[in-house]
Amino acid sequence: MTPDILCLGEPMLEFNQQPDGNYLPGHGGDTSNCAIAAARQGASVGYVTHLGADTFGNSFMDLWRAEGIDTSTVKQVATVHTGIYFVTHGADGHEFSYFRAGSASSRMGPQDLPVDALQQCKILHVSGISQAISDCAADAVFEAIRLTRAAGGKVSYDTNLRLKLWPIERARAVTHAAMAQCDIALPGLEDAQLLTGLTEPDAIVDFYLRLGASVVALTLGAEGTLVATLDERARVQGRMVKAVDATAAGDTFDGAFLARVAAGDTPFEAARYANAAAALSTLGYGAVAPMPCRPEVEAFLSEERS
Repeated sequence: MTPDILCLGEPMLEFNQQPDGNYLPGHGGDTSNCAIAAARQGASVGYVTHLGADTFGNSFMDLWRAEGIDTSTVKQVATVHTGIYFVTHGADGHEFSYFRAGSASSRMGPQDLPVDALQQCKILHVSGISQAISDCAADAVFEAIRLTRAAGGKVSYDTNLRLKLWPIERARAVTHAAMAQCDIALPGLEDAQLLTGLTEPDAIVDFYLRLGASVVALTLGAEGTLVATLDERARVQGRMVKAVDATAAGDTFDGAFLARVAAGDTPFEAARYANAAAALSTLGYGAVAPMPCRPEVEAFLSEERS
């Protein structure tokens, strides 16, 4: 049975710098993070990618299976490697260093897509990073979007701008073209300002609604999320915590948001829940380990009500 949510992109092994200067190994990659976050909220989730037939690739397969994620649309390729990245922390926040050139995921093209699964899922989630890693990966995302929407599914897109991967002009052209074919837009404020040339959140939301999205959830960091449909908009307040590492907070928001949308919540209800999940994910180091499960999020939300 095809999962309700399919995420497509590049997983990467993560090495995250600790306060003592040593690096903690873990798992990353924006759409993989999103898949895990959604699964931890109880959603039915699958992943679409290629991995190396190596130790790092095996590690991801073990992780996804342990998280209850369907791996039937993951292929391991013997002749290529799984990507890795490092996270360092300083006065300006966290910084990423990538070693992904020629990775298995970056070589995946439209011909490699699991057509039946894409035609049967309720929501496909992709991102700017999914398209930035190579031309053939960008084409694969466009084809996956086409297949999903033609069969009646919805598409979610997070801009996740990484200027180390592509120049701003190409990023604008590709992400705008993809967003024009998506149903749920999940941009972050800083990315959206660079991509649209706009500064005000309401203007950015209007931009993505005009492109074609029926739902926009613009994340504003500690300020919460501006959520809009064609008929309604509201700023959903964030939750204040003593954050130690914001790695994958945005991906956690995406996964929690999509899990609640798939469960029938309105976008505004989903954003309130996802804000809480994202806040909790910043209380530990690394992308995956601090991601909360549904009972933790619900307990956190109940504190707000009491």
